[in-house]
Amino acid sequence: MRIKHSKYRNTGLIYELLVKQIASDTLHKTESPAVSILKKFYTGKTSLTREFKLYEFVLKNKGVNSKKADSIVSTIIEIARKLNSKTLKKQKYELISELKKHYNLEDFFSIKVRDYKALAALYCLLEAHTTNSIIDPEFIVDNKTTLLEHLSSSNVDKKTVKETLIEEYSKYDKDLKLLVYKILLEKFNSKYSNLLPEQKNILKEFITSVDSTNKLRNLINSEISKILEEIDALKNSVEDEVIRIKLDEVSKIIEPVTKKDKVSDNHLIKLMQYYDLVNELRAI
Repeated sequence: MRIKHSKYRNTGLIYELLVKQIASDTLHKTESPAVSILKKFYTGKTSLTREFKLYEFVLKNKGVNSKKADSIVSTIIEIARKLNSKTLKKQKYELISELKKHYNLEDFFSIKVRDYKALAALYCLLEAHTTNSIIDPEFIVDNKTTLLEHLSSSNVDKKTVKETLIEEYSKYDKDLKLLVYKILLEKFNSKYSNLLPEQKNILKEFITSVDSTNKLRNLINSEISKILEEIDALKNSVEDEVIRIKLDEVSKIIEPVTKKDKVSDNHLIKLMQYYDLVNELRAI
């Protein structure tokens, strides 16, 4: 799922538009209703004001280093999760209703804002982290990258952003991690229903053990031992001499993970490939 940006619910964008509207009304020497709207909805300690402060913080912090930029985004997301979503939704509805009384919304939202891209990215990111729906990880990466580039005023490597998200996932408490895993596995199984039982088990263990290097290493080595044993058994049942020679070569290539090796996604991929090979050999 990908979240569509809503101008009507972006408190940071509406604030910028109100400020521009005040300037426009002043130039035309007319009383500006935007002033009273700002005072009513953007002052005090309401949920809407608190959310706006998150947008304001992003707009005020430009040109920071990459480490601080990442810290800013993480902090903002954490604060957003604590806001009362029902109250916030109600206040946003009231804000739009007030705007309707004084302005043509189509004209109001057609005003160009300099930092629109960053404001839209922050809205999408906050929505993605506060919804109960499953969000496309690529969507989160894209918006976080946009936000980090805005804060640091430099290009950001999407691969680095993905790795950061994985680290954030690994810090989840056990119950939350298992819930996320359950949802991911259900989606994965529905899309890749042709996986071997061994491959599904490997995937499950790899996700739930993401924060335990020793457990993953033991898992990989245990699976490798099973694969080697099955290859040896198959080797004895194969009559073709050429295939037996190839099986010997394969056995030499498959090596266990040593304590010096860092467990990575490549080990998971190799295990998947080994089981694909074994499955093919079973059919001979």
